[in-house]
Parts: sequence; structure tokens; C-alpha cells
Amino acid sequence: MSRPVLDTRAARRLFLHRHGLAEPPTGTAKGADLTALIERLGFVQVDSINTVERAHHMILFARRQSYRPRHVAALLEKDRSLFEHWTHDAAIIPLSLYPLWHLKFARDAQALPARWREGRRAGYLEQCDTILERIEANGPVCSADVGEGEQRGSGGWWDWHPSKTALEYLWRSGQLSVCHRESFRKFYDLTRRVIPTEYRNDVPDPAKAIDRLCNCALDRLGFATSGEIAAFWDIVTPAEARDWCARALQSGAVIEIDLATPDGPRRSLARPDVLHEAEVAPQPPGRMRVLSPFDPALRDRKRAERLFGFHYRIEVFTPAAKRRYGYYVFPLLEGDRLVGRVDMKADRKAGVLNVTGLWPERRVRWTDARQARFEAELTRYCRLAGVERYALQPGWLRNRPD
Repeated sequence: MSRPVLDTRAARRLFLHRHGLAEPPTGTAKGADLTALIERLGFVQVDSINTVERAHHMILFARRQSYRPRHVAALLEKDRSLFEHWTHDAAIIPLSLYPLWHLKFARDAQALPARWREGRRAGYLEQCDTILERIEANGPVCSADVGEGEQRGSGGWWDWHPSKTALEYLWRSGQLSVCHRESFRKFYDLTRRVIPTEYRNDVPDPAKAIDRLCNCALDRLGFATSGEIAAFWDIVTPAEARDWCARALQSGAVIEIDLATPDGPRRSLARPDVLHEAEVAPQPPGRMRVLSPFDPALRDRKRAERLFGFHYRIEVFTPAAKRRYGYYVFPLLEGDRLVGRVDMKADRKAGVLNVTGLWPERRVRWTDARQARFEAELTRYCRLAGVERYALQPGWLRNRPD
């Protein structure tokens, strides 16, 4: 029996719809509405690079352009409807998912000492009790508050002083939680003083946690392989995801489909009504949006290349002379297509958003209409970045380097 086929355009619509990019970026972006948006995405990645705004702010702004950074801070630090922890990287996560993180806490507590044996200085585990006692007595701390007398390193994650590593270990294993940030620096407190009791005490057994994590991943992806399901949260192992897929197929909770890709059909799993869901998924509006490199729609680079024909790699660690595009280049989404990438940076002292380079994708003509949509998005981004205007620098419109 042949498998149902999900064509590329339908897959794009469904994927963008699941990721909140198939509707106009209007509506409220604070309180319960913002929490619901992050629930829909599953998590929002946090990153420190701030050439325009930090990644989590750009991700939310792309979907709700009334969003401002203070809105998510209120949910993290006052309402406590969100928490910070780790998926494949640091992330902001809905508190409703916190019970599932007990599985990650237990696994990290066991695995990190061996994993960090080569990459961290020795002695951090011996600092854990001292740090917990200090926080118990005196309240939250950041990494600068601990490690008196310890040799400070270069600041890179590979050269933390032992007490900083201890803070990270206690956070990753669930004993501490991030209670707030100041100038992006994390402050840690005892988890019992940050996370409400009902979420701390709700500890599902591992099998139930794995089942819910896999279900939640598939529902946010729309269609996926077992490997993509495992990678979504980076908690479930590939073997556990394969076992879950086999059980879900047997029960009828999922079906196998063929996803049409440029390289031929790709066998994937989806809910039984996936073709109908893709058919009725809204057509994304034609406006242009600047996306963060860490946007959920782009995080899986290979998936984005299969769906959109868009090859993207961050070049922040590439020597300037060897970069094909720029230090931190933002993809441009127009409708259901990724039409280019832009290199831009906010000069807040001068009050200007400088656009130094834009590269349209192959077979994308940079028409006057497209230029108008791009400049309208730049105007919106000026508000997010806290600058007064944008400036197109000489030679800003470029040909692809290949």
C-alpha cells in the first residue's frame, strides 16, 4: 500500500502555521497571550548576540509586532508562567512543561560530570554544597558573586572557574533555577523559591514523560522523522523516539507519509489527518519578515533546506575574510518563501539601523514591490531595536557569492 504524499508547498504552509508564521503578526503580545504563543512554539531559544536584538525577542517580534522585551521578562520574573532551562540550547519554556523537565534534570545530574570531565576545571562538584548554603542564607547570586579566591579564566564556557561551573551544574540538574536576569546575566535561586510547588511536585514516570515529549514534538513539527522528534527537545534519546514511533504507528496515533523533497520522498510520521490539516492551513501573508537565525522555523538547518531550499550557516566563528555573507545575517521570509538574507546592525548611540548587505536568493527578483515590503519591515524593526531610522549603506544590494 502506497503512503500518502505531502507535497512541499503544503508542507511549508503546515509547518509555518504550526510555528505561528502563517498569520499576520498582529494582536497582543503580553500576559496570557504571550504565554500561549510560546506554548504553541514549545520554547524560544535564548542567545546573547545583540546586533539588532537578542534571539528570543526577535522570534517573538516576528509573530507579534506589538511585542517588547519587557513583556517576556514579566512572565519569567513575576508571573512565573515561563522558566529558563535547556533544550538543545538555553531556552525560555512554558511552565506547563516543567514536570517533563524532571527527566532532563535527572539525566543531566548523572551525565554531566562525565561529559564535563575534559572540558571543565576540576573541583566544581565540591563547590555545590557551599553555593547552595550561600543562596539559602543570602538569596540569589550570579556567577560574578561566587568563586572568591578562584583563578578566573578567559570567560569562555571551556574555562569557567569551578564555582561558575557548579552554578551551571546545579541549574542543569534542577536544584537551582534562574530567577531573573540583569544585563543578560543570569541570577540563580533555590528552585523551591522560584518554581510553584505543584510543578515541582509533579514528577511523571519516565515512560509517561517520554510519551508526552514525543507527542508534543510531533504536534509542533507537523510531520517528522523519529530523529527530528528526538532532537526537538533534546531530552528523549533517538532509541526512545524510535520506540515511541513504533508504538504510535501500531496504535494508529500516527501514520507514515512521504514528504516530497528535492532529493526524493522522505519517509516521515504525522497525524492521520495531516493532509487535511495541510490543505486547510492558511496561506502566509505576503509581507516580509526578518527572522532570527535561531527562529524555530530555521533551527533545524537541514529541515529548512529541504522545505525552503534555503542553505544557512551562522558565520560568527568564521574569520571575516572567509565569510560568504556576514557575521550574523538574518533570513528574510516573504509569504511561504525564504527570499534572501540581510546583514544589519543597530547603532544605538547614533539611533540608526545600518543595513550593510542584502543577498536575494536564486530566482528572486528584487522588485520595487519587494523593496517596499523590506523597508516597511525595517521601519518596524527600528522600533524593536530602539533606534529612530534605518540606513541603506552604499553597495547594500548584492549578488549571492555563489
